[in-house]
Amino acid sequence: MTKTSATSSSLLQRLDGISGEVIRFGVVGLGGVAVNFVVFWVCINGLGLASLRSNIAATLVAISTNYLGYRYWLYKDRDAASRRREITLFLVFSGAGMLIETGVLAVSVYVLGLDTHLEQIAAKLAGLALGTVFRFISYRTWVFKAVPEPVPAPAVVAEAELLLAAEEPQYVK
Repeated sequence: MTKTSATSSSLLQRLDGISGEVIRFGVVGLGGVAVNFVVFWVCINGLGLASLRSNIAATLVAISTNYLGYRYWLYKDRDAASRRREITLFLVFSGAGMLIETGVLAVSVYVLGLDTHLEQIAAKLAGLALGTVFRFISYRTWVFKAVPEPVPAPAVVAEAELLLAAEEPQYVK
């Protein structure tokens, strides 16, 4: 019975930890979404670019701002031993997320014929939602890897237990 309660409390602790991570991921992501939509809107309305070009430009700017938020706030305690590897993986998975987002927008505009600004924004939101789920899983799994807890070697633990068992207790008088 104690094993079940220990298991459930461990599960609750992990869920509590991941919920905080999801909230912080969402905060950084919302900042990126704001940047993404502002740049997208400016590219479509101000510069007159096509929707897919506007989406790619907006997503690239948002990727840059999101990396700073993830690395220096959300995952600041994660392993940063290899920045080159981290940035490369971040860009690869961000690019895949951008393809997901742009793919949804492309299907909406070019296959379904939904090409008003409001319809493009709705398609962008749908693609962004799918891309965000993909990014969250890939970033936490492969890009910003948790630093592993040091595990004592079994021989060291066994030796320490033998030393402790061999000591005679000393009582204070």
